[in-house]
Amino acid sequence: MSVILVVIFRSLVSFFALLFLIRLMGKKQVAELTFFDYVVGITIGSIASTISVQVNQNTTASLIGMVVWTILTIALAYICLHNVWIRKIVKGEATVLIENGTIKEKNLKRTRITLDDLMSQLRVSGVFNIADVEFALIETNGKLTIQKKSQKEPVTPSDLNIPTPYVGLPTNLIMDGKVLTDALDSLHLSRAWLYHQLRKQNITDVSKVSLAQLDTKGMLYVDMKDIQSSYIIPTNE
Repeated sequence: MSVILVVIFRSLVSFFALLFLIRLMGKKQVAELTFFDYVVGITIGSIASTISVQVNQNTTASLIGMVVWTILTIALAYICLHNVWIRKIVKGEATVLIENGTIKEKNLKRTRITLDDLMSQLRVSGVFNIADVEFALIETNGKLTIQKKSQKEPVTPSDLNIPTPYVGLPTNLIMDGKVLTDALDSLHLSRAWLYHQLRKQNITDVSKVSLAQLDTKGMLYVDMKDIQSSYIIPTNE
């Protein structure tokens, strides 16, 4: 077997093995990863790349290494769910950087965050005056969480005792030109009803619809594929 075919075969094996193992480890957004999670992910990916291109390496041994790293990660995550002490060691815990408008200099040094970095993250969150901050904490994933002082928080309808209607999740009825029958059934709607709503905007070909989404207020949002236009169709009329 030529080297190229070997690389192709090993790449396929490592790709699907990595996909399977990552799925086993569970879903987690990149922004939620701790430094430990990040390093583990890089290590497993590095082993997968070794399987792919290092033709002189033993494929089985490398796959076993990936499996061992995955099992250890899953086992440690399970232990962390049930043991607070180990969770603090592995994941760490949030650190207060600002309290009642006062910067905690010792905590800044301990987390090795400069004032410039702190101010930058505050500005990204829309805070330009430290005096407006009640608490600012650096989370285990490196993200800054900010609680403004109550006097600086924006007014909400509940503060003014103003009743607001329920707003739930919209439902996709058409995606990529295909009607989602299950979604229609869940709302007790028919294809005839959907086609009738589309005809209000002279849309007769469903295949030209990129997305059709119905919100809880009865407004149907329709985005077209080719003509770069969108419509909002009231369905209660």
